[in-house]
Formats: sequence, structure tokens, C-alpha cells
Amino acid sequence: MIENKIFDEIQIGDQASLTRALDENGVEALAVITGNLNLIDLDPGSADTSMYGQGGGQTSWSAALFATLAGTRLPGLGSIARHIDVRLHRPVAIGVPVTATATVMEKRTETGTVVLDCRAVNPVGEEVATGRLEVLVPTVKQRHALKDLPKVQLRRDNRYLELLKACEGLPALGCAVVHPCSADALRGAVEAAEHQLITPILIGPEDKIRAIAAQENLDLTPYRLVSAEHSHHSAELAVAMVLSGEAQTLMKGSLHTDELLAEVVKKVGGLRTERRISHCFLLAVPTYPRPIIVTDAAINIVPTLEVKRDIIQNAIDLAHAIGIAEPKVAILSAVETVTNKIPSTLEAGALCKMADRGQIVGGLLDGPLAFDNAIDEGAARTKGIVSPVAGKADILVVPDMEAGNMLAKQLTFMAGAEAAGIVLGARAPIVLTSRADSAQTRLASCAVAVLFAEAQRKGAALLKASGG
Repeated sequence: MIENKIFDEIQIGDQASLTRALDENGVEALAVITGNLNLIDLDPGSADTSMYGQGGGQTSWSAALFATLAGTRLPGLGSIARHIDVRLHRPVAIGVPVTATATVMEKRTETGTVVLDCRAVNPVGEEVATGRLEVLVPTVKQRHALKDLPKVQLRRDNRYLELLKACEGLPALGCAVVHPCSADALRGAVEAAEHQLITPILIGPEDKIRAIAAQENLDLTPYRLVSAEHSHHSAELAVAMVLSGEAQTLMKGSLHTDELLAEVVKKVGGLRTERRISHCFLLAVPTYPRPIIVTDAAINIVPTLEVKRDIIQNAIDLAHAIGIAEPKVAILSAVETVTNKIPSTLEAGALCKMADRGQIVGGLLDGPLAFDNAIDEGAARTKGIVSPVAGKADILVVPDMEAGNMLAKQLTFMAGAEAAGIVLGARAPIVLTSRADSAQTRLASCAVAVLFAEAQRKGAALLKASGG
């Protein structure tokens, strides 16, 4: 419960305190509300560009704590701060807790106000702010149950920053960029090269590519350009480069996905392996605490049980490559119980048993699980589901492509998610990009390919060392 104090209840010397820490989300929320860009570091590089050199400098935030004390603790609900005089002594670093204390120094009966002496200190006792508040005290007693404040969720452009950092020091991948005949496709390849993720080989009609580069002011001098007659020819040349070792990955340009993959899966001269190829979206959703993999939302329309086995194994391998040692795999359906009325629940049960028998390795599987039970622990508890996966899923396996495509696009366009895309199961990872992708998403897709290729290389080296 939260309860205020009316004028007659307040005594000289009464005190109230609170401790808060200003995190990065709080800083950005303040910047959004006030329009004060000086609150945030506009250069997200490794160097701190704030004048204080400690990741912050939000001195004025401590003054807001004094107003919060008056509005919630002393006098509390219904009070109005009429005058605030604050002296700011030192910056408040991001993430460091600050304790603010208000003490009643004076009561003014004629105006119904009190004067609060305020002091805010950091964890080592240094004053960050001091001040005085004149507060109009409420005349009506109020007592209410505490309510959780809504969470402030902001779209963060650097949600894939850890992926990019993980690629630092790794060799750039030789990347056959297939038919980059649009400004988005060409710029995406160049930006990935500038971040040292790939060494692009631009394959397509040379005149067209150079005309786009000139129009977009892109310097192609550092990059190899291989002339191709049309998009199908570009795909054919790109696959041949991977087979010959000239390139270690493919990146889709402005041709249709089907046209590229048709060349990839050719029985002769393609990049097929014993495993079925499948697509993974690595989604960074602002309202979800960690990236999550959705598969398959782009290639296998109505996958069979055997194909789903490969889809899951591909996703587990991807999770390993990005640093998830034992990914939790939720096999989605409309309900969380097995019933012959919904075939996807039967397949979910079978896939879990396949994992028990070692036909799927490297992850924890559970299913069927409804979407809410897969990602929300509270929803899982409400349904009485006891599972190491429920509410903690790293990978969401959808029943079919339609469900996956709708899920991924809903999260992207309605929840502001960034969706990096990659195709796995071929001899090399394939970066799939879309015209709707942001620059950050394009870079993240390339980063995923780099990490996956590195994991493949280490796996091959380990196998060779063991004599396999």
C-alpha cells in the first residue's frame, strides 16, 4: 500500500528516502520524453564521448528524485511541488544507484506547505545533489494499493551489437553477392565489407551495378566485380565460386529467393548436403530480453516430420554458433497437449522422442507448446506446464511456412523487431536480405554467417584432428 501524509500528520524532522539507478533504457526514455539528445552518447563506439568519461553525466536526474520523494513518500500522493532549488554537484553514472533523502525542515501553516531539505548520494557517500523543495501538502488522506508501472520499451538500433563484437578478429568471409542490382542490395554488401565482415565478389551485369554505385556514391574500387548476363547466370556463377573455394558464403541480391535457391539445391553442381536446407530468422524484439530464432519461415512450405528434424538441427547448430551452448527448442502448435485433431501436436511429440533417441542433438526440446507458453514463464505456470523449455525458448519451430512467415512479419512490423535471416543446411551459409531490412539487420545477417562459418571451420578442424 502507498499512503500520504496530510499537513497535521507531518512533523519537523520527518524523513523519507528512496534508492534508484538510472540504466541505459531510462536515459533513452528521458531523451525521448524531453528531446534532450545531450543525455545520450550519440557515438555508439567503444570510446566514451561524454564530457565526464564514465558513461553518463545525467546530473539533472538526481533532481527528479527529489520531486519523486515529495510525490510518493513525503508528503506523498496529492502533493504539489511549488518551488525547487537544487544544486548539482557531480554526474550520475549509468547503472550506479543513488539514494535520495528528504527531511522536513519547516512547516508553513498559512500556506499549507512544508519545506524539504534534500540530499542525494552515490554508493560511496559522495553528494551528487542537494536542494530544497517547497511542497503544497494534500488536505485529503489517500491510501491506495501499489501498482506496477508499465515498462518502457524502446527500439534499440544496437540490439545486434554483441553479434558484431563476436566477429571482431575473425577473418572476413569471401562472399559471392548474387545480382546486387538495386541500391539496397549493393549498399548492404559494401557496408558489410566496411565492417570487415565480408570480402564481397559482386556478380551481375557490370554496367548496371556500376551505374547504381555511381548513383548511390558507392566506391567499388576495392571489390572484385564479375560480369554476368542476368540473375540466373549470377546465381550459377556464385554457386560455382563456393564449390571452387573462391567464396565461403552467398548473399542474395535483388533476384528472387527461389531463383537463387534453385541453383543451390541442384543435384549436380549445387550446394546440397544430406541435410535439408532451411531458413532461420534471428529476431531481436524490443519487448523480449534476448534474441530468438524462428524457423522455418521462408523455404519449407509444409515440412514433413523428417524435414522438421533437419530444420531443428540446423537451428540448434546456428544457436551454438552464436554462443548458446544448449538452446531450448519450443515446437509450436495451437495447444500444448497432444491430440490427433491437430497433426502438428503429434509431430511435436514425435520430434521430442527423436531427440530422446539421439536423432536430434545439442538442444533441449519440448512440445507441443502454444506461443505464449513457449516465451512467457508466467503463461506456462498458469497452464501448469513444468518444462525446462517453456517460457525460456531460444528457438521457435513453427508448424509450417505460413505460420512462421506470419509470426516473423508480425513481430517485425507490429513489435519493431529486427530480423536477421540466414539459410542453413547447404555447404555454405546463405545470407538472405530483404528490401525492408535496416542497415543494422543486414550487418547482423552477415555477422551470423561469419559466426556460423567459423563454427563450421572449427568443427571440421576438430574432426580432422580426431582422425574422423
